[in-house]
Amino acid sequence: MTGTGADAPITPTDVATRPAGEFVRVAAAVPRVSVGEVRTNAQRIAALYQEAVAADVAIVTFPELSLCGYTIADLVQNTAMLDAVHRGLNELAESTAGRPTVMVVGAPLRAGGKLYNCGVVLADGRIAGATAKTHQPTYGEFYERRWYASADDLRTAPVEARAVEGLDVNITPDAVFGLADGTRFGIEICEDLWAPDPPAVALCRAGAEIIVNLSASNEVLGKAAWRRTLVTAQSGRLACAYVYVSAGVGESSADVVFGGDAFIAEAGTVIAEGRRFRRDHQLVVADIDLGSLRHDRRASTTFQPNSVDEPRPERLVVAVTPAAPPAADLRRVIDAHPFVPDDDDRRRERCEEVLEVCAHGLLTAMEGARCERLVLGLSGGLDSTLAALTSIRALDLAGLERSNLTCLVMPGAASSERTQSNAEHLGHALGATTRVVPIGALSADALAAIGHDGATEDVTYENTQARMRTLLLMNTANQVGGLVVGTGDLSELALGWCTFNGDHMSMYNVNVGIPKTLVRHVVSTAAAWEEFAPVAALLHDIVDTPVSPELTGDGSLEQRTEDIIGPYELADFFLYRLIRHGDAPVKIAYLAGVGFAGVYDHHTIAHWLSEFLRRFTNSQFKRDALPNGPKVGTVALSPRGDWRMSPQTGRWY
Repeated sequence: MTGTGADAPITPTDVATRPAGEFVRVAAAVPRVSVGEVRTNAQRIAALYQEAVAADVAIVTFPELSLCGYTIADLVQNTAMLDAVHRGLNELAESTAGRPTVMVVGAPLRAGGKLYNCGVVLADGRIAGATAKTHQPTYGEFYERRWYASADDLRTAPVEARAVEGLDVNITPDAVFGLADGTRFGIEICEDLWAPDPPAVALCRAGAEIIVNLSASNEVLGKAAWRRTLVTAQSGRLACAYVYVSAGVGESSADVVFGGDAFIAEAGTVIAEGRRFRRDHQLVVADIDLGSLRHDRRASTTFQPNSVDEPRPERLVVAVTPAAPPAADLRRVIDAHPFVPDDDDRRRERCEEVLEVCAHGLLTAMEGARCERLVLGLSGGLDSTLAALTSIRALDLAGLERSNLTCLVMPGAASSERTQSNAEHLGHALGATTRVVPIGALSADALAAIGHDGATEDVTYENTQARMRTLLLMNTANQVGGLVVGTGDLSELALGWCTFNGDHMSMYNVNVGIPKTLVRHVVSTAAAWEEFAPVAALLHDIVDTPVSPELTGDGSLEQRTEDIIGPYELADFFLYRLIRHGDAPVKIAYLAGVGFAGVYDHHTIAHWLSEFLRRFTNSQFKRDALPNGPKVGTVALSPRGDWRMSPQTGRWY
């Protein structure tokens, strides 16, 4: 098998090897808290910390005021209690000596004659830094201003007012902490997330890639869902990861109940979560894809870091070393089919939205061209079937007769009886004007005109058939005054699996933004919709038909596309990671190995990724000449919008 030798761009070793510097492992830790029993809490926190160390976690975060208990209330101001907190912090700091895992724990700290609710960073056997809570809720069941000052008080205070009494550390508002490997994180504390001006915005603009939130958020109906909405939205708009951990079992339930909510979000999606209301401790672990987050920030012109002369509070980067060693495994789910939701309801919604977007795009194109008729080549395959459904939807929306769609079924020498029968029956059953126009004689004449023997099944033989079909479609469009609807999908476009100035060309391509894995599901899902009920059985048979260009052979479907260019599910995965996340090929290889474990071996993945990269790079000249078509998802290849690349690009990978 080619593409896996010593000089191949991607090797099986790449598939098996986790790339360095791309991921950082974080954890949200919920200990069982005993209110006021600092020594007991410190021991439990230390035990959970050791679990995090054993799991190769780089940063582990504990809940708000977890060292003494959030519901300690007025007792937090007692000198003996605060002294116990100092001892507990020193003991926990000592437990980090010689260990690569950073601990962030919640504790009350005294500075400048005031008390602050803090997130304290412990690493290298020392207290590395602390950040205070900015927004103290004092409404409903909350009374925090009764005890704690705001970090706002420190932002304008002299440095000496930030020194913690009895500990060798300052409270630094807006601190950005750094690991030895370059990872940067900032701290929010509970209500900070809920405020109109959350500190995370300034922290991320100052370089933080991960926000950890130490919370004590009680459980009331609907609040858990709202927390997730806030966190996921924040992680999405700031292109960051967000570690959320809240107080759990052990806090007082005199007036409120705490559920120990713990979850981790990244770029708008929850990637790991624990279970609320557990009666024991828990550790929620996930690997953050820093490479993807950094790509998103680079690619976005609206994510702006702080300018040099911008009047902002000081930022402190505390170098925390050593960094945790890279783990051998990967603690996150890798979706092998990123374009197709696993959940049935979400998948149906996506398929409906795809058809709606494309139909309205086509209808607008028709209106712009002052045209009421459409022309389509119907092959009996997935792509032309989806284009037919989209065209019918557009005509229905416009209140036009379905017969305004002219479908040409154009069998060639290698066309199978199954596909041609399905195409012809589909056109008639949809109510389209359907014509059967064989291309055998026309193709033979065209080949003879250039001195081809008409028997050698080479690229000229194949492409002549594709271009002959396009010629007939364009001429028919002139004849009826219609638009030629393109059928090539996003996956074919990425691979260059189309004939230049053949099926590559149309007047509006409705499928150009839809990957093959999603095309299949849209067609299958459409079979259940009332508007396509008369063709439901046909749609299911088309979905079950092997994908084939049907340009060579005897009509027995012996020419199978995936034998030539690789499985479409692999190609779509490669495309998604390359375009959406900007991943290097070796990272794509590794993630494919994780996502398709047990489906494809490392040699197979390496081979088809090498082939994908070669085809993708060599096919830009086809993408540069694309007709218009609707952008459907976050991955698109239009040279006018989402992907520009020189057609002379060499082997960059």
